[in-house]
Amino acid sequence: MAEVTYYTAEGLQKLKEELHYLKTEGRTTISNAIAEARDKGDLSENAEYDAAKEAQGMHEAKIANLENTLAGARLIDESKLDTSKVLALSIVKIKNKKNGAEMTYQLVSETEADMKQGKISVKSPIAKGLLGKSKGDVAVIDVPAGQIEFEIIEITR
Repeated sequence: MAEVTYYTAEGLQKLKEELHYLKTEGRTTISNAIAEARDKGDLSENAEYDAAKEAQGMHEAKIANLENTLAGARLIDESKLDTSKVLALSIVKIKNKKNGAEMTYQLVSETEADMKQGKISVKSPIAKGLLGKSKGDVAVIDVPAGQIEFEIIEITR
């Protein structure tokens, strides 16, 4: 059974679009590469054909993996979530107690994580340390550089 993972509407749509692309244009591209390599003659000594077949295998594995991910994907209705505690899809404003730096992160699934957009995986050390905490709580989080204390300033959706 597929592992259940929670997604935003945007993240789930991106997964569906990627799967559609892989099944349509992606398969067509691979098929054309195989046909082109096959037209070049003796298949037993054709490295281009072997490479195209290997690419096809990797492509199909990616499709199967994505289908498995989508089978376990669940869309969260953000309007019904409690904002008094940090949960998946929460947007959390935190303050580093040591240097006073403030950061805002949204806790998302691993596949949606994008540090540039302020989205961190719920499986990351910081997110794990924040989950279940409330506004005003201090989370002591173990990171490779040691322990960091973060105060939770705000929790939104």
